[in-house]
Amino acid sequence: MEKEVKGKDKGKTKETRMRVERKFVLFLIHTPIGLELFDKLANTSAGRIYARFNIYLMPVITALALFLIVSSLIILTSNSEARVGTRSLGPQANLLIPGLNPYLPWTYGWVALIVTIVIHEAGHGIVARVYNIKVESTGILLFLGIPVGAFVNISPEELAKCTFKQKCAILTAGPLNNMIVVAVSLVALYFVVSTLTPIQTTGAPQYGVAILGVADHSLANSIGLSKGSIIENVAGQKILKINDLENLLKSNLGNTVAITWKDANGHQITRLANLPKQVNINEGILGVSISALPNAAEALKVYKDAFSFKSMNHEILLLPPTLGAGEEVIPFSNLMAPKYHSSLGPAFYPIANMFYWLMFVNFNVAIFNALPIGPLDGGQLYNSLLETKLRSKPDKLRSISSLITYAMVAVVAVSVLVPYLVR
Repeated sequence: MEKEVKGKDKGKTKETRMRVERKFVLFLIHTPIGLELFDKLANTSAGRIYARFNIYLMPVITALALFLIVSSLIILTSNSEARVGTRSLGPQANLLIPGLNPYLPWTYGWVALIVTIVIHEAGHGIVARVYNIKVESTGILLFLGIPVGAFVNISPEELAKCTFKQKCAILTAGPLNNMIVVAVSLVALYFVVSTLTPIQTTGAPQYGVAILGVADHSLANSIGLSKGSIIENVAGQKILKINDLENLLKSNLGNTVAITWKDANGHQITRLANLPKQVNINEGILGVSISALPNAAEALKVYKDAFSFKSMNHEILLLPPTLGAGEEVIPFSNLMAPKYHSSLGPAFYPIANMFYWLMFVNFNVAIFNALPIGPLDGGQLYNSLLETKLRSKPDKLRSISSLITYAMVAVVAVSVLVPYLVR
């Protein structure tokens, strides 16, 4: 049986005041905030059961992370439209930083990120105290004065004395805490979505395609097309199917054509557009992202069905409501939210978005930290596993550990660069 905390003061840190540590451009603000809470939770039966329960769960999260990375690589290498869409977002879309990431909202994003980091680090701290490992401080990490993370400072000396199972429990606690928040957020999101009822409308467009996004400096932007509009006619021809728009535009390259649409307010607009004589492969003509006409009842059914264990469309739950593509199937997106009533009233929109972004940010932090990359939780755990097998061969241990880290970094880098390397 593993050694557990039996008394509040046993192994407790003496950190009682705030201090600042500088490491080049990084500032670490150490505080005693949360240390007493860690001790209290570690002394509960729930804390001790959780510490034993999570020991073997890191490989499950790592396997999920690797599955998603490999799946994204397959999609990006085989689907030119996916590469074009990824390039349009820019490389900053890979960073989980609100304001820098183009689809991560500022308010929801920062709230979700702060909660995610606190939950993650608290997991490490509580389980460390279960096993009587000293937690010296908690704190905030600043990069050039900007908060970019939080930390729990566990004594390296004491961590080195842990058994392998204790290290597994401590390192797994962070990502597993995040996955628990993912599960709770999904349940809450399902209940919010279940309060929705489609609004019955009259006079809605019967044909056309919906505009989900308009690129800056594009032809669509120059003639006044905007997000939420419905293109109904091009060159006098009705848009009956989603492919009709592209086919009509390509058949009129080099000509001036009339484009008729209804804007988000239902006003019908017709403008002349001078189409280019030619376009490059995989490049659009108007510069818009489109979908079939949104159907509120169908979208709600599809989204709710995605929560079912039998569903084959679980990936819909990971689609950001701000991304554009896929917005027509997310009931709480800007495009679809006005089409529903809710027993929660207008509050359903911010509540659903908050639960979604809590799920999204926690999920991404969990799977990233579970990767077998040296400094990450997963990397430290698998290095500890190697250490138990190769304790008498330190040189071989370092070589294998470095090889795994470099290989994993290379795989992640390729998944980020493929849209720019393969045209």
